[in-house]
Amino acid sequence: MSRNTKINALLLLAVAALAVLPLVLGLGDHKEEPFAGADAEAETAITEIEPDYEPWFSPLYEPPSGEVESALFALQAALGAGVLAYYFGLRRGRRQGEQRAAQALRDAPAGD
Repeated sequence: MSRNTKINALLLLAVAALAVLPLVLGLGDHKEEPFAGADAEAETAITEIEPDYEPWFSPLYEPPSGEVESALFALQAALGAGVLAYYFGLRRGRRQGEQRAAQALRDAPAGD
């Protein structure tokens, strides 16, 4: 196994562990919504500190349920990952093309 393959396997294992460990260890079991987002946690903390707090503005779109909100967040994350993957793939392809062109120039006969 090459060094890059080992590194990739370890990274995949770490990502899988980060996804599975909170579920296996039961983190968040004592809460009503165990894996609520930071926005919900902040709203809860603010209302505990200052019950009369009035938000400055309201959201433009309020999803009908938590599942829809999660799906939209997952879609946003997937689109972001796609854009990043495209960018890095494009950079790598250009670099490989430049290397091949440079190699072709070096391999070309000097008399042309």
